[in-house]
Amino acid sequence: MFPPRRTLAAALALAGVIGLAGCSSTVSMTPAPDANEALCADVTVRLPSTVDGQARRWTDAQATGAWGDPAAVLLTCGVEPPGPSTLRCITVGGVDWLVDESESPRFRLTTYGRTPAVQLYVDNRLVSPNNVLDDVRNAVSQLPKTTECTAPEAPLDEQESTSG
Repeated sequence: MFPPRRTLAAALALAGVIGLAGCSSTVSMTPAPDANEALCADVTVRLPSTVDGQARRWTDAQATGAWGDPAAVLLTCGVEPPGPSTLRCITVGGVDWLVDESESPRFRLTTYGRTPAVQLYVDNRLVSPNNVLDDVRNAVSQLPKTTECTAPEAPLDEQESTSG
């Protein structure tokens, strides 16, 4: 009678190890200064389970999101809203974004004209920035619009395909 219990216990232990091996690790992030804004909570609960085919992962910081393994997209709500800028400003799904390509192929995209602001780090080698922006627009569009791009440019993919 004891061997079956040991066998059952061993099988359960093995199943637990296999189950844990299939889980992605938590993504360590730093919360933004205004991450405790109630509006960031509204954004966070509306974040999609996937962006551009990448599955959402757990994060260890308030008002953040991450997708992909390795993380291809990182989102932080509560960053300081940017003022006027010389960065390219694009509109995707009714949300304006400033595009910082200084760390290409990783882009930093920050909402423009929304308070509090949301910032995304997107690895352009793994995902399409436009698809990511389109996928998170429902969550981000909940933030109050205070201003907009004065001369929005074409979304990234369209612009890149017409410049070549």
